[in-house]
Order: sequence, then structure tokens, then C-alpha cells
Amino acid sequence: MRSWLVFEGPIRRALHTLKYRRNVALGDALAQYLVEYVNVLDWSVDLVVPVPLGRRRMNERGYNQVGLVASPLAALQGWRYSPQVLARVRETRSQVGLSAAERRENVSGAFCANAALASEKTILLMDDVATTGATLVSCAEALLKAGAQTVYALTLARALPHHGLQVV
Repeated sequence: MRSWLVFEGPIRRALHTLKYRRNVALGDALAQYLVEYVNVLDWSVDLVVPVPLGRRRMNERGYNQVGLVASPLAALQGWRYSPQVLARVRETRSQVGLSAAERRENVSGAFCANAALASEKTILLMDDVATTGATLVSCAEALLKAGAQTVYALTLARALPHHGLQVV
């Protein structure tokens, strides 16, 4: 797992604007900047898969903010964007304010991958912010169970302990 930036300052404001203020054009702009970082990682990727939202959150928002960055990033890299590979099969509560243990429990078993699409593929799993990595681990487990060969995880930002996480 790699994160492009620390979750503070301009990237924090940008991600909140993308997520909560419907500034969907930021997805393309962030993808443009992310390309250089991804090229340094030198990962060979078959599919780019965003962490899926639950139905309730998707209905409220109308879009998956991670997909708005993942899709143009895939296009810029010549990779296949494939959001249908992974599904959230159980609604989860927001991870904000949860301890590390509560986050793991909250997303445990919440995702399922389509084996017909994931099998033998190298997948770039994307999310907006990593705090404990619990969501990414749960998604990666589902992808690997479905036969994915390799799962790389990439987030735009990483929250650090001083951002309020209670580690338990």
C-alpha cells in the first residue's frame, strides 16, 4: 500500500471538496498529478478498482469520489478501469471516529469480488484516504479470495496518528 500525500492542508481540503461539495472536476485534476507518483511506483496493473460505496452513500452522493480519480488515472496510464470487480455487500457505518479495532470489525466481510473478473489479474485498488488500512485490507482479502494474482493499494492521502485516530 502506498499513499501519495499526508492527509492535511491542500489535499485534505481538496478531498473534502470532492467528497462533500460535489466538485467532481477535482477527480480529473488529482489524477493528472497522481500520474507522476504512480509511474515512480512502477507497478504492472491489469485493472484499476475503486473501493465501492454502500448503496445508501451512493444514493446520497450520486457518485463514488474514488472512482472520479481512479477512472481518469486508469485512462492516463492505459489501464482498464473496472469498478464492477468489487462490491460492498453489507452497509457499514462511517469509519470517522472509530478506533483501529472498531474499523477492522466495521468492514470485516463487507466486500465481495467477482471471480470471473478478478481471477489471475494484478489489481490496483484505490481509496481516497488510508487511516488504519482496514478498508483496503478487507477489499484486498475479497479480491485475493476471488483469485486475483496481486493487489496493490493506492490512496491519495494517509491520515497520521495526530489526525485523531484512537489506536486500540
